[in-house]
Amino acid sequence: MKTLVVATGNPGKLKEMQRYLAQTDWALELKPPELDVEETGSSFLENARLKACQVAAATGEWAIADDSGLSVQALDGAPGIYSARYGRDDHHRIDRLLRELGPNPDRRAEFVCAMVLARPDGSIALEAEGICPGEILPSPRGTEGFGYDPIFFVPEANRTFAEMTAAQKHQLSHRGRAFALLLPQLQALENT
Repeated sequence: MKTLVVATGNPGKLKEMQRYLAQTDWALELKPPELDVEETGSSFLENARLKACQVAAATGEWAIADDSGLSVQALDGAPGIYSARYGRDDHHRIDRLLRELGPNPDRRAEFVCAMVLARPDGSIALEAEGICPGEILPSPRGTEGFGYDPIFFVPEANRTFAEMTAAQKHQLSHRGRAFALLLPQLQALENT
């Protein structure tokens, strides 16, 4: 079993990744708490690369990182890479987004997840990007999930992320789609 360091200090993200990687032989662990990576990239993919490569090089282990967020068409892609910093908490982030979008009839949006796997020397081994298209509702619906989930409507499922079961979201979400692309390649690496 190979160790795979998840380039985050968030135990919730580690747990989520463990669900996606349950059928592999990778043993996941959190990055060391003293190892901080500044997200200075201008895209989700650049930030995921920074995190994966720096954590792999610092630990000498395989590392995986993701960077994800919400991109709203009418707001020129905002909040984008600043999705988590768009307000002090989920409630304020949703309020700000709805206020800035206002009555604009163009509600198109997408959740994006960039995923990068880096070798122990810090070089990039694999990359994948998952996108879930949807639209922004004028008010929240549903009680599941977190972040922008209550206002992100997925036409394919005819519900918001916050109205989906964990299994539905796992399959349709941007992160689920990124993992669907990454998993076959990751499993091939297990045998090298």
